[in-house]
Amino acid sequence: MLDTQTRTGGGNSSALNGNLNAVQTDVKTLVKDAQTLLQAAAALTGEKAEEMRGRGMHLLDVALGKASQVQGQAIVRGKELAHTADVYVKDNPWRTIAAAAGVGLLVGVILGRK
Repeated sequence: MLDTQTRTGGGNSSALNGNLNAVQTDVKTLVKDAQTLLQAAAALTGEKAEEMRGRGMHLLDVALGKASQVQGQAIVRGKELAHTADVYVKDNPWRTIAAAAGVGLLVGVILGRK
């Protein structure tokens, strides 16, 4: 059951990762642009400086909006994965216990060597 869900969810995961990377790049670019504008505005006075500060603040607002959107998507995806894991554990309790025991044994052997 987990294999089919993992395979079907894998496409969503890679699409989500692609979106996260694209948004991360966009946010970095927006923040750099805003920093440049605000640094340039610091040297200016008057109406031109106010316009540049306004543009910089707008860019920062857009960056924060995209970041919160990605955070929301990550929370939804995390809840979906947690639900999938919960269903798998309930459907296959002995397999889950065996896997946990195997991981515990492996960690014990690795730690015992050091």
